[in-house]
Amino acid sequence: MSDDGLFQLGMDLEARHHEGADASFADAYAFDVPRSTTHTEDNDTTAPAANTQDDRLDHFIEREGVRCAGSHLIIDLYDASRLDDLPFIEETLKTCVTEAGATLLHIHLHPFEPTGVSGVAVLAESHISVHTWPEAGYAAFDVFMCGDARPEKCVEVLEQAFRPGRTSVSELLRGKEVA
Repeated sequence: MSDDGLFQLGMDLEARHHEGADASFADAYAFDVPRSTTHTEDNDTTAPAANTQDDRLDHFIEREGVRCAGSHLIIDLYDASRLDDLPFIEETLKTCVTEAGATLLHIHLHPFEPTGVSGVAVLAESHISVHTWPEAGYAAFDVFMCGDARPEKCVEVLEQAFRPGRTSVSELLRGKEVA
């Protein structure tokens, strides 16, 4: 990959070799490692260890007797309507968040031409993603939540909003090996 491509990805590998820069500038701003062109972050990656299982602040859940990171619902809607209505999809996602007792951080939706919407609601508890194919009447939702949130509440919200002829729901318990 060219240095221009890396710069566009946020890595400036030539930070110390600025075109036309004099030696004093290069010496003052020399870097031993590639630097981010966007921002700097605290690189301390060690997490404080909890003393006991009860002291952990990881928001793991217990589902059907299994301790895990969270419940990930795969929701398929067939013969559904309003799958190209971006404002309606956004309001439906917000309703899902409220009904599930989750905390909304950000929503980003992208309309496609001629039809379709993809997007994500980023939650403190994880996320809800959506991909729609209005021409086929199909929508794929992923609802992943940890902690006290109730992702199963989203199924009824989605069914009421999009009126599918058929709904398929699968649940994955994420992080069972970690718990």
